[in-house]
Amino acid sequence: MKHYKFFFLLTVLLLSALNLFGQTVRERTFDAQHYIMRSSFDRQNKVYFGDTTVQVKPLKDGFKTLILDATGMTFDSITSEPDGKPLNNFQQKGEQIIIALDKTYSANDIVSVRFKYSAKPKKGVYFVEQEMRDGKLFHSSQVWTQGESEEAHYWFPVYDFPDDKATSEQFITVPKDEVAISNGELIETLENADGTKTFHFKMAVPHSVYLTSFIVGKYSKVEGKYKDVPLSYYVYPGSEDVVEPAYGKTPDMMRIFEEVTGVNFPYNKYDQTFVSNFQFGGMENITATTMADSEIFFARSDFGRELVYDLVSHELAHSWFGNLVTTKDWSNLWLNEGFATFMEAVYREKSNGRADYLRKIREDAGGFMDADAFSQKRPPLLNPEADPITVFDEPAFVYQKGGAVIHTLREEIGNDIFWKAVNVYLNRHKFANVESNDLKKVMEEVSGKDLGWFFNQWVIKGGYPKLSVKPAYNPAKKRLTLTVTQTQKANTITPAAFVLPMEVEIRTAKGTKTEKIQIEKRVQSFTLQTDGKPTKIIFDKSEKIPIKTVKVLSIPK
Repeated sequence: MKHYKFFFLLTVLLLSALNLFGQTVRERTFDAQHYIMRSSFDRQNKVYFGDTTVQVKPLKDGFKTLILDATGMTFDSITSEPDGKPLNNFQQKGEQIIIALDKTYSANDIVSVRFKYSAKPKKGVYFVEQEMRDGKLFHSSQVWTQGESEEAHYWFPVYDFPDDKATSEQFITVPKDEVAISNGELIETLENADGTKTFHFKMAVPHSVYLTSFIVGKYSKVEGKYKDVPLSYYVYPGSEDVVEPAYGKTPDMMRIFEEVTGVNFPYNKYDQTFVSNFQFGGMENITATTMADSEIFFARSDFGRELVYDLVSHELAHSWFGNLVTTKDWSNLWLNEGFATFMEAVYREKSNGRADYLRKIREDAGGFMDADAFSQKRPPLLNPEADPITVFDEPAFVYQKGGAVIHTLREEIGNDIFWKAVNVYLNRHKFANVESNDLKKVMEEVSGKDLGWFFNQWVIKGGYPKLSVKPAYNPAKKRLTLTVTQTQKANTITPAAFVLPMEVEIRTAKGTKTEKIQIEKRVQSFTLQTDGKPTKIIFDKSEKIPIKTVKVLSIPK
């Protein structure tokens, strides 16, 4: 997701547990296999009518109670499938529904339960009225979903946490003059006797439920293609002119992301649709990205087009980082959002050159450091206190810092090794869930380096290094001594001393030389031989470590 989310933390059956990196995880008693959602609407009263079948596989024998996340639903019937036997012994408790099953199931069984219900969702499904501008229809009424972080359970019974993946299928009934856009392949469109249409979609690749979505409204479809992947851009009728400036580079972005990762686009289609009143810039719903119309229309102006490119590339990058390989929990969200932010810069690098790449990285690092100056919590990238309510409260600590740290990791182990490791990471964990230690293991394995120090200071710890450099020059021996002091305020989150492999450029009247040093103490001195008195000293000219500040004092005369 390009911008930022919120929500209520599920409390029933949540346990606090620590792994190597110490994040909160959720207890699970089953593996969700498949969700079938049948959707229709009462637009005037903003009512959602649902008919959902949930198929799960117990994780152990003796499974006789199914507990799902479900909020604000009025159930007409709950039945065991395929026999249709009523399951009347259930209770709604807080954010969940607890169903006593018709029998005890084993770990070899598939449990299938069908729910028919209605709801007036407070989240998850959003009803938008039509809008007129200058006496003309700007957009029709719309119905669309938003799942991240945990909003899916406002419109269908579900295990609403990212660490479980399942396939899905949707049947969406709409007026005959509207379309539905959803995840996966459009299997068929059925004409109904009452003048409505039902769109049948099937997403055959397992995915976390927060990526499940639909959009309903009147749209004009503009088609494109990348290799054998159909591309569709759904825009308001009359706004087709925005497709080329906003989305026209999508095939090129796909090509670049395939080339650098070595992993082909993982799915059989890619839709991009904009909606009105969307609270974020974009959302990477699997194969069917949702975007805010207000953001996409910036592409009509030269000054706004670059921001739209960043948004489009960010959401597309999630097809690899977030959808194919997904964070295990919200504490590791930077693995989704940090990589997607970094890939914005990678697209710039491949299309515009290294200078534009570094400009983006520098902007992201600066955005994080600015946010850090005003933050009360100053969370680390791996945030053990993250939950669905707070994880997006301070996005710079996940997005911008994440992107800049991944850049620093790339510089630390080298470009070729980095991209080889990314390829291993994506292939090893495809269609699965990951945590920060999974990335660390792959990067260490491929590079042959111990990166414990790197992940400790940049991922597990917070804050950033602030350097004050005091130079002293000995003209008789032509020696420059640099006394480097790390001045950041140390605490339980921020290290007193970061490890900083650093290049120092020294300019004199006779020329320029670059020395490599490694800063690893709170106060540390380095003595370097020169060919004369330095006229300028530059730390990290190539910006390998963008998250830092450096103040070089003047050389005494």
